Amino acid sequence: MIKIAPSLLSADFVNLEKEIELVQNAGANILHLDVMDGHFVPNLTFGLPIIRQIKKIAKIPLDVHLMVTNPEIYLEPLANLGIEYISIHQETVLHLHRQILLLKERGVKAGIALNPATPVATILPIISELDFVLLMSVNPGFGGQNFLPLVYNKIQKLREFTKIQNPSLEIEIDGGVNGENAKSLVKMGADILVAGSFVFGNSDYKKQIQKLNVQ
Repeated sequence: MIKIAPSLLSADFVNLEKEIELVQNAGANILHLDVMDGHFVPNLTFGLPIIRQIKKIAKIPLDVHLMVTNPEIYLEPLANLGIEYISIHQETVLHLHRQILLLKERGVKAGIALNPATPVATILPIISELDFVLLMSVNPGFGGQNFLPLVYNKIQKLREFTKIQNPSLEIEIDGGVNGENAKSLVKMGADILVAGSFVFGNSDYKKQIQKLNVQ
C-alpha cells in the first residue's frame, strides 16, 4: 500500500493543530517533518520543542527528515519522543553505520536521505541495515519546487538493489510530488510519497491526497 506523507512545512503554522487534524482526517498515513538548521540547507524550520507538541496531538506516525549538519545530536531526543521514522543525510554524517544502528536499537525506522546529485550506489555498503531511503527529488531547503526528472532513474536503480539485498526497504520520494507524477513514481518503485504544497495549497486536502494515492 502506498503511504501518503503530507509535509507540515507547507501547513499554516498559526493553526498547526487544526491543520494536523484536517490532514489526518483527509487520509494521510504519515506526517512528514522537515528539520532545517540554516547550515546544511539555507532555511530554518522547527526544532524539538515543536516536534514534541506535534507528537502529543498526532494520531499517525511522524517522519522526521533531518536536514542538518549535526544529526547525531537529535537522534536520542527524537527516539525518546517515540518518533517512528527518522532519516539523516548521508552527505552530513561521518559515522553513518553507527547512527543507523543507534536508531534501530531504539525501535525507530532508520533511513538515509540522498540529495538529487548523490548516487544511490553510495549506500550499498549499508543498504541491508536500512528501513527506508528518502530520495530528494528537489534540492533541499525550500518547499514548492519542481520535481527533478533525474530521480526517476534513481528510483529504478535503488529498487533493483533492494530486490537482492533488502526487499522490505521502503523508498520515499520528497520534493515536487503531485497528482501528475505520482503514478509514475509508484510504478517505478516508490512506497512513500511526501507532498507539501500539493496538499496544503488546496483547501480540499482529501481530494489532493486521493490524487496521490495511486495503486
